[in-house]
This record gives sequence, C-alpha cells and structure tokens, in this order.
Amino acid sequence: MTGAPNPKTKAELFAFLETLGIAVQTHEHPPLYTVADSQALRGTIPGGHTKNLFLKDKKDSFFLVTVDEDADVDLKQIHHLIGAASRVSFGKPEALMELLGVAPGAVTVFGLINDTSGRVRVVLDSTLMENAVINAHPLTNEATTSIAAADLLQFVKATGHDPVILKVTG
Repeated sequence: MTGAPNPKTKAELFAFLETLGIAVQTHEHPPLYTVADSQALRGTIPGGHTKNLFLKDKKDSFFLVTVDEDADVDLKQIHHLIGAASRVSFGKPEALMELLGVAPGAVTVFGLINDTSGRVRVVLDSTLMENAVINAHPLTNEATTSIAAADLLQFVKATGHDPVILKVTG
C-alpha cells in the first residue's frame, strides 16, 4: 500500500467546508497525540471532543468510529454493532494514510475528504452527536476545529459517505 496520492491539506479542507457554506472555528496548539494530551492543552474549547478509531475486519473492510473522548468502546463486541464481518482490529498506519490521508495521532472524521473511493464506513456515536458542537483535528493534530453537529453530517455526506449514527459506547 502506498500513501494517499495527494492527501488534502488543512487549507484545502477549510476551502471545501467553505464551498459547502459551513463555518468552523479552529484553534491552533502544539501537537496532540492522545485524549489526555488534548484535555491538558486545549483550554476551554466548548462542545464534544472526539476520539477516533480506525478499524478493519478480516475482509479488509475499514471503519472510522468517532465517539466522545471519554467514551468506552468494547472492541471485542463493536463488530456486532457496526456490521463488520468479524472482530475488528486497528487499521495499519499505511492503510490510514492511504484511505484517510492522516498519520496515527491525527485520525479524524475530517480525513473522509481523502477517502475518494468510499472504502471507509463512517460510524458516529449517537451520544457524541447530541452535542451542538463537535471538535476534531483538521487533518493535523496541531489544531482543533469546532463544527456544528448538523454541519458535520453535511460534510460527511458531501464526501460521498453515508454516516451511520449508532450508540456504540457503553
């Protein structure tokens, strides 16, 4: 596998959002690799903050599961909920770069802009989607972008994906 031929940049993501009429607010910060890093450094950015799981099953179907940062996800059972063919494991960094155009530590729902072949199934946790505002990395872990929940759904659909909203957390 090779990397995404030309993964989109943060600027290209923002230009795409602008063409959709979606307003976002972005906060720059040092690189964040974990939820703990994020909680310590982000300050008081309001809204739901995301944790993203890039998963695959034995048939090489890929899933991006986006949940609230504090959510507990049962990786031994989630395959039943998301329609995977088998138990899931984390997708390899090469597949992550090829499909979503991001590196580990920067996994984000905004990476769907790079999945032009529609290989990744998107699952948004229903609890996360109860927030009026959702926060996610804009293709880099050096910033956090705030987007209205309804606008996030509009973005996902505009990338050619059909978002599934499910309760995947305990």
